[in-house]
Formats: sequence, structure tokens, C-alpha cells
Amino acid sequence: MAEALVRGLVQGGVVAAANIIASTPRSERLDELKASYAIVTTADNAEVARKAQILVLSVKPQILERVLREVSNHVMAGALVISVAAGVDTATIESLLPSGARVVRAMPNMPALVRAGATAISRGSHATDADLAEARLVFDAVGLTVVLDEGQLDAVTGLSGSGPAYIFLIIEALADAGVKVGLSRRNAQRLAAQTVMGSAKLLLDTDEHPGRLKDMVTSPGGTAIAGLHTLEEGGLRTTLMNAVETATKRARELGRGGK
Repeated sequence: MAEALVRGLVQGGVVAAANIIASTPRSERLDELKASYAIVTTADNAEVARKAQILVLSVKPQILERVLREVSNHVMAGALVISVAAGVDTATIESLLPSGARVVRAMPNMPALVRAGATAISRGSHATDADLAEARLVFDAVGLTVVLDEGQLDAVTGLSGSGPAYIFLIIEALADAGVKVGLSRRNAQRLAAQTVMGSAKLLLDTDEHPGRLKDMVTSPGGTAIAGLHTLEEGGLRTTLMNAVETATKRARELGRGGK
């Protein structure tokens, strides 16, 4: 996710590469990032904290507390701290930073890698409207951003944060079906992926209810309604709803320190 943000900010001209510093313990990864984006790199998290006006914590929730304890005394005065750690609320983050720290929590997703991400952001108790605007600028560089109350972010984790995995599974299943009915693997996969992408773009561009767009594809006695009948019979809606609910519960567990 950190690389996705770097790529979006640099390629979109939002921030000059020379003004971005990134840290990771792996030297080969630092070399890759520097070669690809010409940013400043270091193996020292504290160095990043000392230099960053906007400090992005792009780490797994299980190690966030350790990283925060490592950098807390080095965070630049007045810096905005943005966390993308799933499930960890702003109150917890604020408690591990200097008093009055301005924190914004974000839940981006994997398509940010191709600047087609979906991100929800929410502010902590000390963050200002200007902080929220700055955070939005960061994530707008890699896709669509919405501002929500923090209580909704675990649900976002279950829906759009984990959602790409659901969609990849659906695309894989559609491609397998295409192969079963006679298409080559490559053509079936490309057609399935383009169908998903095109359908999503149509929905976003028209802002129509998905049910109405579905009805536009579904003619009486036709192929689409026959396929939809099979999907309903197999419980697709219920399965996807259960998947989002289960992932949301897991995000809450992680936020409470669950393993």
C-alpha cells in the first residue's frame, strides 16, 4: 500500500519525489523503491518521523503499536499522522503519540496500485478539516476517497478493503466457466475481467441503482435471466453478504489485538 501511495503521488504530480521519504527494514526493497520512484529511502523509521509533515503508517495492525512506540518521540511537531492499519482506532493511535497528535485513519484497498483504489478516511479527536483535506489529497492520488465516521471503517474493511479478493475469486470462477464452455483460458480471463471493470465503470459513471442496470441487461426469457436464476438459487447474494459481515468482524478483532 505504501508503494501504491508513492506511485500515485509521484506519477500524479501531487508531491515531488524528492519530498517523499520511505522506510523499510529490507535493504533490497529500499533499493527497488529508490530506483523506481527516485524518492528518499532509509531503514530508520525514526528518521522518517523526524522529517515528515505527513507521516503515513502503512503497517499491519499487529505491529502498529510497536512501530508507534518506536517513532512517538520523533514525530515532527504539528505533523499529520495517517494510519492505514485495519481495525486500530484513532483513540488507540493517539494514546501512543504525543498529546494532541492529529490523526486520520484510512482504509484503502489493493487497486490503489493501479490508481483505481477505494479509500474511506475518518478523523481523530484532534484532526482538523484541513487535516482531512490533506489526507484526502493523498488518497485521491490513487483513486476514489470518501469521508466517513470512524465507526464505519471496520465495515469498509469488510467491503472494499477485502472486496478485491472477492472480485478476483468471482473473475476466476467466470473464467473457469468460460473455459468449461469452450473459450481459451486467456480469452476467458480477459473477457471476465473486462466485464467486471466495464460494469463497475458504468455504475459509477451513471450513478444508477445496480438493480436498474441489471434489469437493462435482462430481457424476458433471455440468457441473462437464466443465469441470474442460477446465481440466486446458489445463494450468491447471501454468500457475499456473509463474507462482508465476517470480514468486518475480523477487522474488529484485529483492532482489539486479536491474532
